[in-house]
This record gives sequence, structure tokens and C-alpha cells, in this order.
Amino acid sequence: MRSFILTSPAPSRPATYIVSGGASRLGAAFVRRISEGGNNVIIGDLDEVAGAEIADEFDESVVFCRCDVRTDEDLVRLVGCASDIFGGLDGIVNNAVSYLDHGITSSRADWHEAFDVTLFGGAVLLTEALPLLTQSASASVVNVASIAAKVAQRHRALYPTAKAAIMHLTRLQAVQLADANIRVNSVSPAWTWSRPIESASAGDRVHADSVGSALHPLGRIADAEEVAEVVYFLLSPESSFVTGADFPVDGGHSILGPDGGDALQGQLQK
Repeated sequence: MRSFILTSPAPSRPATYIVSGGASRLGAAFVRRISEGGNNVIIGDLDEVAGAEIADEFDESVVFCRCDVRTDEDLVRLVGCASDIFGGLDGIVNNAVSYLDHGITSSRADWHEAFDVTLFGGAVLLTEALPLLTQSASASVVNVASIAAKVAQRHRALYPTAKAAIMHLTRLQAVQLADANIRVNSVSPAWTWSRPIESASAGDRVHADSVGSALHPLGRIADAEEVAEVVYFLLSPESSFVTGADFPVDGGHSILGPDGGDALQGQLQK
């Protein structure tokens, strides 16, 4: 596994990154991978217990800052943690998400809640962080989208719509921040071994892989650490000419057609 300290404006300090939703299983994988490279990380999350436990795995280079992304004051404080504790900010991983979803029958309040957490929080966080990011020599932002943004699903509406908006917001942010040398990209994970999948499968990873194999040509679901490797690449100087792109981390799901990769014409002869 390759490790490197991500470029920062001040040679005297490592790069500093905020991970919103950093107390989730996927967010924790991002935190650990970034920290393994010798960088500072700020965990932003509402879950104080899980956030503190993850921060305690590391030395003072990883800190937890309680943050409700629906609240501008909390977002300002989160950015302030980067400035006050580490002296700057070099990037953000926008990972906060709401799974609230009752499909197209969802109430207006549910739509507001889902978009406030999944979309608006990350958009405002980037806005609040711009004064610090523009001072970085190599700023990078990664927005966590989803394969759900690209397809229709029978029983969901809020989550996939918010994730689709994230994908286009990523392109808008990338083109508008290019002159400031701030890169913005997104990742689109497929089924990933996370708390929602673990809960739905009653903790049975073998069963989750078996069911998920129908959706992923590689025959299983993803580990959070596999998504983290792609996020880390997009934060790194090795992706310095990449912006406005979406990276599927989906085991080949996005290459399947409506027939699931199997030609159906032969069935017409049966």
C-alpha cells in the first residue's frame, strides 16, 4: 500500500482534511486511510461516541468535532477546527448522508431532511471552507455519490435523487473552482459492507456477497477500505490533473446493460 503526505501550502505541517460523516463505517475507512498517509484528519459527525472512539485510535493528528451538517453554525465551527488546531485546510470528503426515503410518496419534510443532510450540508461546508482551501497549494474535494444516482429504483426517491444532484454539483464546483486550483471529484460506490447492508443482512457478509453478486460482475460487494483507496487517490497529488470526474467503485455494476450482462435474445427461441 502506497503512502504519501498530501501536498500542503506550509512545508512545516502535513495536509489537513475534513471528513463529514466520518463516524460511519465508510467515513471511518476514509479517516484511517488519510491518516495512514501521515496527514491530519478532522472527523465531523453527530455521533459523538463513535467519532471519539475513532479519533482515539490515533494520536493528536486525528480529532473529532461534533457537527450537524444541517446547521451552518456547526459547519463554521468544523472549518474553524481545521484552522485553529492544524493551521489550515487542504481538502474535504463530503460523506454525510441521510437514508430517509419513502419513495415518491415521501413528504415535503422528508425531502427537505434528506437533501439538507446529503446535499446541502456538503455544499455549504465547501463554501465555508473556501477561504482556507484557496490558501492550499493542492486543494481537493471528494463528494460521495452513489451508483443509485444513475439508475431508477422502484422503492426509493430521496436518496438517489440527492446523490444524482451531488454528481452534477461536483461538476459545477469543479468548473467554478478550477481557477483557484481546487479540484472537485466524486466517487460512486455500489453495495458496500456498511451499517445499512450489515443491518439488512443480519450481519451475514457471505449472504450479502451472494445477493450482491447479481449486481456486481466481480461477484461480491465492496469493502469500505476499497472505496477509501479511490478517495485517497483523488485527494493525492497523483490525481493532480483530475477534476469534475465521477469514479465508480462498483465492481463493474455500471458496465451492465438492462439485461444484466446476459444476452436475452436466445430466450426468444425457447
